Amino acid sequence: MFFKPDLILLHAPSVYDFRNRALLFGPISDVVPSTPVFEMYPVGFSSIAECLEHNGIGVRIINLAYRMLKEPKFDAEKMIRKLRPVAFGIDLHWLVHAQGSMEIASICKKYHPDTPVILGGLSSTYYHEELITYPQIDFVFRGDSTEEPLLQLMQQLKQGRMDFTTIPNLTWKDTDGVAHVNAHSYVPTHVNSLTNNYKNLFKMAMKYGDIKSMTAIHDWWSYPIVAMMTVRGCTQNCIICGGSRDGFEFYANRNKPAYRDADQIVEDIRGFLTFSNGPIFIIGDLNQQGIKYGETILTGLKKLNIKNQMVLELFNPATEHFFDMVADALPQFNFEISPESHDEKVRRNSGKFYTNASMEQNIEWALARGCQKFDIFFMIGLSGQTAESALETIDYCEYLIKKFGKRLMPFTAPLAPFLDPGSIAYEKTEKFGYKILYKGFEQHRTAMLNPSWKYFLNYETEWMTREQIVNVTYEAGQRLNEVKYRHGVIDVDTYEKVKEKITLAKTLVQQIDTILLKPDETEREKQLAALELDVRKHSIDTVCEENEIKWPVLKSGFKFINIGKAILFE
Repeated sequence: MFFKPDLILLHAPSVYDFRNRALLFGPISDVVPSTPVFEMYPVGFSSIAECLEHNGIGVRIINLAYRMLKEPKFDAEKMIRKLRPVAFGIDLHWLVHAQGSMEIASICKKYHPDTPVILGGLSSTYYHEELITYPQIDFVFRGDSTEEPLLQLMQQLKQGRMDFTTIPNLTWKDTDGVAHVNAHSYVPTHVNSLTNNYKNLFKMAMKYGDIKSMTAIHDWWSYPIVAMMTVRGCTQNCIICGGSRDGFEFYANRNKPAYRDADQIVEDIRGFLTFSNGPIFIIGDLNQQGIKYGETILTGLKKLNIKNQMVLELFNPATEHFFDMVADALPQFNFEISPESHDEKVRRNSGKFYTNASMEQNIEWALARGCQKFDIFFMIGLSGQTAESALETIDYCEYLIKKFGKRLMPFTAPLAPFLDPGSIAYEKTEKFGYKILYKGFEQHRTAMLNPSWKYFLNYETEWMTREQIVNVTYEAGQRLNEVKYRHGVIDVDTYEKVKEKITLAKTLVQQIDTILLKPDETEREKQLAALELDVRKHSIDTVCEENEIKWPVLKSGFKFINIGKAILFE
């Protein structure tokens, strides 16, 4: 390889040796784009790479999770052994990576004992004091915006300097192994410089001759969906979310959201349109900062004459005027909303205070103006939610489909694998009726090695045990699958596939429970291995089929001629 990067950003699978372990991941990722390996790396990788490259620090992204998932013979350890960066950076953003990220860090230290290993992400932020005690970890960055502090650290490491006391947001060990916690003082109020520049990723792939390793999700080359970040932080206080308003303030030191300027959002989308015909998902409700912010973005997008599918989020019901603006600006638009439960009392317990009537009015307004698909997400494992209530949600889903037709796409999924540490419910368990089963980082790391997702769960509620949450998840998934098929929302092939997966999953859960009751550990391991659990066969498309959460791709996915021109001439 001609170019040598200074920083290599590694993305680990949720469980490092998932290919060799008997693991029933279950439906923990059915309603997100990635698989249970969680091969989708954080969008922050892109902004980190661009920020550091702009300041003379070479960055390479290697998505180990993707490579391990797609290539059965890919040897991650062998690849790491050959690398020679100034430092390794590993994301520990989602806690589901607790085991995989730490194992990758250990491999880095095994072959490169003198090369610093850096962790970052929201889970790293929450557990920074525990993480710095692990021998394979040298630095932990805290907060939702680590580009500038990481740049400062990399500049010092390249220069061979060892004084890290002035770098904000950094937890670190000195040469004697003593931990230091610097002030969490870098919390930017403006994030315009943190772009979603996919052109930079294509250039990186060519620079290091490794297009596979920068791939974001398992099917990205056939389904090139892109996420456009509008904000860091949040105005909402959903009690189960570690990225809530109070959660960010509690452990990430952010007391208000930082928005990107509307024209920057438009410019990012304009840039992406030159490369791809894939869907564009705008992350963050455009009404969070006020109607003027969303109106400015939509006015700019209208000028682009976008043919791609556009997907927008609603955190709360919007005004009718907002849907007029969306329809005027975007020929192909879609919406998502997450009411969590059909029961308004349960929804209020979750920190959401709108009514079914107001939500249904939004659905009506959107569909009347040409919304192509309106996704609505419900959850299992909520405060105040009984098993009966979770199943009654499916009756409400059928009511919605009858009322609005096939463009209304409901989903139900478990709150899994973890209730977010730092979330309001995790920190105030008694108030919201949660029982926390795992507290420290190490407990969460080892939990991911359990053979069934039932034992991943770090919580129970006053209303449902872990076993009930698992059983109700499959029952609700089965009922919703039948509702969708009965009303023509899904075809017979999708229906039969999901039905078969749920039946198989329920059997496997029971078999694993029976095996775990055996007193002899060797016999347990032998019988678990005999199940020959496979991620793709047993833990993907469990309670819904992956195409149900997708949007159409216009013509061919990528515009490769434009990508080539950008790499060579811009």
